[in-house]
Amino acid sequence: MAAPPRPERAAVSLKGLISSLIEIIHVRLELLTVEARDEALRLTELLVYGALAVAFLTFGIAFLAVLLTVLLWDSHRLLVLTLFSTLFITLGGIAAVIARARIAEGTRLFASTLDELRRDRDMLDS
Repeated sequence: MAAPPRPERAAVSLKGLISSLIEIIHVRLELLTVEARDEALRLTELLVYGALAVAFLTFGIAFLAVLLTVLLWDSHRLLVLTLFSTLFITLGGIAAVIARARIAEGTRLFASTLDELRRDRDMLDS
């Protein structure tokens, strides 16, 4: 007959299992923080460049509208003002529709962490 396992061996195995679980959790949390930091940097960069683009494009379009209005003031001032108003309202509406679609898409924040946790769960189920 086989001898029953000694309590020391079970304790060592249990310590090893707990140590492995703690290490897995630690690695997953590190991955989570790295993803969060990367996403925060990406969003900050996106906001800065987006704000600069909006500011410069707004100034450029406004100056172009004023230039063309002054240029055509004597002959077609209402036509030019109507065209620019229509253009700005249309572009604003298109931008709002695109922004709404992007918001509806959601984000892939923490996707790698969730994938790793899913693999860990599948491995434990096997």
